[in-house]
Amino acid sequence: MRLPLIMIAVASIVCGAIDFGIYKSLVHFKCGNSTKRGYCVFSVIVWVIFLLAILVPKKDIGNDSLVVIMWMLFSVLSIYVAKLLFLLFSLICSIFVKSKNCLIAPCIIALSSLGLLLYSSAVTPYQINVSNIDIEFDNLPKAFDNYKIVQFSDLHLGSYISGSTFIDELVDSINAQNANITVFTGDIVNRQSNEMAVYTECLKKLCSPDGVFSVLGNHDYGDYMHWESEGMKKLDVESLVSMQQRMNWTILNNSHTIIRNGNDSLALIGVENWGDPPFKMYADLSSSYPNLNDSTFKILLSHNPAHWDAEIIDKTNIALTLSGHTHAMQCAFNIFGKYISPAVFRYSRWSGLYTNQEKQYLYVNSGIGEVAIPARIGVKPEITVITLHCKE
Repeated sequence: MRLPLIMIAVASIVCGAIDFGIYKSLVHFKCGNSTKRGYCVFSVIVWVIFLLAILVPKKDIGNDSLVVIMWMLFSVLSIYVAKLLFLLFSLICSIFVKSKNCLIAPCIIALSSLGLLLYSSAVTPYQINVSNIDIEFDNLPKAFDNYKIVQFSDLHLGSYISGSTFIDELVDSINAQNANITVFTGDIVNRQSNEMAVYTECLKKLCSPDGVFSVLGNHDYGDYMHWESEGMKKLDVESLVSMQQRMNWTILNNSHTIIRNGNDSLALIGVENWGDPPFKMYADLSSSYPNLNDSTFKILLSHNPAHWDAEIIDKTNIALTLSGHTHAMQCAFNIFGKYISPAVFRYSRWSGLYTNQEKQYLYVNSGIGEVAIPARIGVKPEITVITLHCKE
């Protein structure tokens, strides 16, 4: 209960300050009493919506109710972003004039921000972006030169309206890349396995010559639900794994497989979720492959990119690690060709390609679905196509 109380306290201070500032602005511009009363009533309604969304015990409700709460929180956030912009620009206007006509510009700016946020929830989450990455390696077996991997991550199927046709479009887009192998790097659901049941026939259509492989993410273990017993939680994880197997996906749970091409081969390793706090630790890299420093070219699927810094670089010779998890915080802005995201305050590796002096590589996929808020602000759902090359 501590986190909701802290959130309520912080939100009370911030939102209260914004509302007080706007009310004073309405007084400054001599707006009518009906306008001021209407604003107060509207603010109280928004505040009640926020309290309901925060105080409802998330682990005890169904998935449909959770989606409603996501939309409630996003609506409140959107409204207060618009309010903040209105307040800032009305304060600037108040320096020069006192006519309430001066409020037209702040109103337009506030409404424009609401429109942009609506676009980020209704349009951007369905605009698939294909990122093409080429990487050269000294030790890549010759037979795997121009080998193509398609990666996707963080589906969070529970955040979609049941039976969403977007998943069909996603599958078609992935298959259209004509990759040698398809990999999924975790978080197929939000909280429980039944979220994916309606999509299994669609996801079963994913196909690549060398197969479809996956690992589990932090949301795939049922840790965000209250269960009657640990046994029921375990059965739900087993159900999730079973459904993926019936889709002809191979789950690499702290294990590996050998991909062969002619006389050459590479190892594809998969670990369960690397649980940096507050997530539980399920990964066991040491048991996933016999000798992590042997001469075999190795690719690792690990949901959390923090695993790369903790156990991969300078400790193994794994050439390429593929991760997800961060979603780029579902918020990023392109400023003069460089993406800026609040994710930098949480993750040192949050999106794109990273390298350890061109010896080892990490790619962090920005994911497909949403969690917490039903929006992607400047971050489109990502399919990554990585082509491996032999360094000349």
